[in-house]
Amino acid sequence: MIDLHSHTNESDGTCSPAQLIQEAVAAGVHILGITDHDTFRGYQQATGLAQAAGVELICGIELSTKLHGRSVHLLGYFLDPGRLAGFSEWVHDLQVARRERNIRLVARLRELGFDITLEEAEARGRGMTGRPHFAQIMVEKGYVPNLRAAFDDYLDESAKGYVYRREPRFAEGVERIRQAGGLASLAHPVRVHGDVPAMLPALCDMGLNAIEAYHTDHSPRETEMYLALARHHGLLVTGGSDFHGDVKPGVRLGTGANGNLHVPEDLVEQLRRNMY
Repeated sequence: MIDLHSHTNESDGTCSPAQLIQEAVAAGVHILGITDHDTFRGYQQATGLAQAAGVELICGIELSTKLHGRSVHLLGYFLDPGRLAGFSEWVHDLQVARRERNIRLVARLRELGFDITLEEAEARGRGMTGRPHFAQIMVEKGYVPNLRAAFDDYLDESAKGYVYRREPRFAEGVERIRQAGGLASLAHPVRVHGDVPAMLPALCDMGLNAIEAYHTDHSPRETEMYLALARHHGLLVTGGSDFHGDVKPGVRLGTGANGNLHVPEDLVEQLRRNMY
């Protein structure tokens, strides 16, 4: 089994890198992509563990970018270790922007009556503290019944507690990934606001060279649509569960939600053969 979209507790997942490798072995995943947000720390910690466990690890990352004023996620794969220095410096700047946002988010949540501190959130998320960590605190303190309610009512882009985070333009994210020798894939396109088929020509002109057709959130019909779009535009195809551990308890590594994810066994081979 193949799963190219997963997260550790080095970003917004709940499994440590070691636990994620254990989950992969238990699920029968033999090729795993770790795509933490704005960091390679989870991947770096997991490399030796994966090798010992017989799991092939793919170096990945997930970036939050801005497109037409909306946040759009971008996946980067197969980045060249010899060309990561500049890319890593750029990613560090994104981490700084994330912390600046968190300071303003604490202030906004306190305005709304929530007794939450930055220290509490950073105790969970450390250098990669994000909105899921704030949501966990809100649930634990009884402010909301569950994580979904925390996002729907306060933390999502359209919710009353949301605060803006400085994010790179989509085109810049694609350019940075490609400059580092990587493959740039549009993450979970079903979540993108707007008409994705109409947007794709412009995104391809920006250098996008793949789309995540296989994803837990996609229905069979949507998967077929994204596969057809990939064929039409000459894009490569990626896929994965978007596993986060306890943050998304219904999503299983390798198989998604209730077994709805089926990533072809030859997908990674196709990527390697066609990306250069």
